[in-house]
Amino acid sequence: MSRGDTTRTALVGAARHLFAERGYAAVGTEEIVARAGVTRGALYHHFADKRDLFRAVHEQLEAELMASIGERIAGIEDPWDLLVTGLRAFLDACTDRALIRIALLDAPVVLGWAEWREIDARYGLGLVSFGLQNGMERGVFARQDVTPLAHLLIGAMTEAALMIANAPDHGAARREVEPPLLALLAGLRQ
Repeated sequence: MSRGDTTRTALVGAARHLFAERGYAAVGTEEIVARAGVTRGALYHHFADKRDLFRAVHEQLEAELMASIGERIAGIEDPWDLLVTGLRAFLDACTDRALIRIALLDAPVVLGWAEWREIDARYGLGLVSFGLQNGMERGVFARQDVTPLAHLLIGAMTEAALMIANAPDHGAARREVEPPLLALLAGLRQ
């Protein structure tokens, strides 16, 4: 890893820890560079501003979430089991404190709704679209246009995630949202 990559990694790691712990608004760039062990100049060499650094942290979380879901669904052949396992993996991840704070509570405010949704779709849309298309090709789901259906399913999943994030008991909320979300998915079956 190059020195620049090491510095960028240190900045993202420090910011991620601090943003997860206290939220975007309560963290200053001075604190981030101190924790990363770099200068302010290094921060601005790699990122335009604190918001740009936050975007990198958020995208790292999204990439890790998709990789984690990918690991949980790896090897599942049945299209229904694949989507249900992926959905459950997503809901499980939504109880993680860092994901709640950064991706669900701060990201829509810091990045704005449009950019937050674009990042969400960039990481999750392909996986959801694949699951739906696979199910259609294998006769589990009725054939229809996958793209709008995938967007609508992601919308329902996002709303479930926000319910979990805003609940006083994340685990209880996660258990509460799973059955209706699975019922929506079951409504697509042939």
